[in-house]
Amino acid sequence: MTVSNHPNPPRTWAESLAAPLRTALQHPWVEGIVRLGAVEDTLRALHPMLSITEARARVVRIVDETADTRTLVLQPNALWQGRQSAKAGQFVRLRLEIEGRRVERLYSLSSRPGARLIAITVKRQTGGLVSEFLHEQVKVGDVLTLSQPAGDFVLPDPLPGKILLLSAGSGITPVMAMLRDLQAREYSGDVVFLHVCRNPQALIFAKALRAIEETFAELSLLVHFDDTDGPFTPEVLQYAVPDWDERSTWMCGPAGFMDVIHCQWHASAISAPLHSERFVAIPMLPTTAPGTPVTVLLATSGKHFVTQGVDALLVQAEKAGLTLKHGCRIGICRSCQCTKKSGKVENLQTGEISDTPNEAIRLCISVARSDLSLDL
Repeated sequence: MTVSNHPNPPRTWAESLAAPLRTALQHPWVEGIVRLGAVEDTLRALHPMLSITEARARVVRIVDETADTRTLVLQPNALWQGRQSAKAGQFVRLRLEIEGRRVERLYSLSSRPGARLIAITVKRQTGGLVSEFLHEQVKVGDVLTLSQPAGDFVLPDPLPGKILLLSAGSGITPVMAMLRDLQAREYSGDVVFLHVCRNPQALIFAKALRAIEETFAELSLLVHFDDTDGPFTPEVLQYAVPDWDERSTWMCGPAGFMDVIHCQWHASAISAPLHSERFVAIPMLPTTAPGTPVTVLLATSGKHFVTQGVDALLVQAEKAGLTLKHGCRIGICRSCQCTKKSGKVENLQTGEISDTPNEAIRLCISVARSDLSLDL
């Protein structure tokens, strides 16, 4: 199977029909008569999967992988373009309404690209608003709203001859999609899949991994159980995969686990590429902004607000009563990315201060250092 790498994948027939209808409904003359939101409400009342603006998916099956992890198997509607464009390792933004509050979370796709049904795998986090909702409230037949697939943690084309897939805990999710993709593409190279978890009861996708191992001759499957094998260390990796330093590696897992591997890679001056995916925030740097009020103009709508401190622009806008598009709030998903037409901002992750015009910035990690004009 060949996965398209085209930056603008072809539209589905549904998107080709929906796009001009959306444009027509958003025309000022039409908006005065029929609101796009009202059309969406009517379509949803007719059938929850109907929409001209949103990709939606029905839950068709729920698989309990472990005591605290479940896979939701989803049938997307025709507006989801991922069947043509998704790449193994990418994620979607899941949008939910919980107790009257709209929330979004990022989840890696655990299904292979091109599959008719897609899947996300969710580990329950104690006290986690969304993960607990997905475990306790969501049932077969429910309809969820999701984004198009996104993310740069993907396999290349052409594929390297030797691959290491390395994961720990729930970080197995995007890596599992890669393994399924390699098998579907009839990869003829040498792939090692090494996963780390506490014990056999905590092994996510245990049944699926066994099935793939039996039918994928190019795969060497290794599982390290911390409870019986001891803590996972770089030395364990070197022993388990003697040629680890010759393999192109894709890694996902807890921050501490990945930090150790990154340190080992750099300390050993390994030339083989190491790719990693993190769904945790990069620590924010203390801002040097003086905290004096500045005006932020939203050029498209003409709205504006005045900042009252040194919080990120997204937080400042929300304090001013504005509702702006956003997702992860930690600088990963780019849902809040916009164009800074003019003005100076500070990046809370890098500390960089920039006054470059027409620059892409993310509202959740940017602080205003002067009056700004933003094109949202």
